[in-house]
Amino acid sequence: MQFLTPIAPPTTARGTPCPVCQQPSRLLFRKYDYAIQGCTVCTHRFMPHPPEPEHVTQVYDDRYFCGGEAGYPDYLAEAKLLRRHGRRYGRMLQHRGIRPGTLLDVGAAAGFVLQGFEEMGWRGQGIEPNDRMAEYGRSQLQLPIQTGPLESLEPHAQFDLVTMIQVVAHFYDLRRAFQIASDATKPGGHWLIETWNRNSLTARLLGPGWHEYSPPSVLHWFAPQDLALLAQQFGFEGIARGRPIKRISGAHAKSLLRYKLLESPWGKLPAKLLNWVPDGLEIPYPAEDLFWALYRKKSA
Repeated sequence: MQFLTPIAPPTTARGTPCPVCQQPSRLLFRKYDYAIQGCTVCTHRFMPHPPEPEHVTQVYDDRYFCGGEAGYPDYLAEAKLLRRHGRRYGRMLQHRGIRPGTLLDVGAAAGFVLQGFEEMGWRGQGIEPNDRMAEYGRSQLQLPIQTGPLESLEPHAQFDLVTMIQVVAHFYDLRRAFQIASDATKPGGHWLIETWNRNSLTARLLGPGWHEYSPPSVLHWFAPQDLALLAQQFGFEGIARGRPIKRISGAHAKSLLRYKLLESPWGKLPAKLLNWVPDGLEIPYPAEDLFWALYRKKSA
């Protein structure tokens, strides 16, 4: 079932040049004792000195998917919402004249988003660093999901579409991950990326208090322009961009809000009031700090 071959991790140390444009960066602030650097040219933000590959299995262990806090209180309970998210993207691609074909879903977790794409006609495979989630997709959903981070694998197949939904901010070796994603994409094929927008009004108003400044889980903070610049370096041109329709469960929303509210001394009372929100309630994501971008690989 494996369609990617493990390769050795890089041995060279990474410094503080911007991973997008290789230009100098400067310290902007610290969060949870981690430095957040900002590129002086393309303005990409990132955590310098990325962690070792073992970091992936430590941060995205089973607790991330069922322990709450910055992760999920129960990822498997989100199945309906995540399948619907995959179907929405499948419809969006159809509206843009992109017919279903082969799909590689990076950071597939248990495969619910991938399953949504399959319901729209795509034939998918996935990569997921958490083996428990990957095994659930294999055994319960009969999806070919391989265990491992993208950076540690080498493709020997190409796909019509590579999806990176809520994953590019977590790559510990950004350029290696994008090179592998490029190698795994057919000429004329597409990337669909969904991530957080550090230039959104929400992010700018909250500053260092923005919820996505959460190292060491989150390592990169993109805006549309530096993501497009990075994609261009690997042979991709942007063809569309928008804001996703996103819903989260009441349980997930409560977990995230409690985690953030309890960081401050005045947050304990509002955190208790969250108990009144039903776990099964579907809540529209209220902010505008997410974006999706569609890229096409040049044929030549």
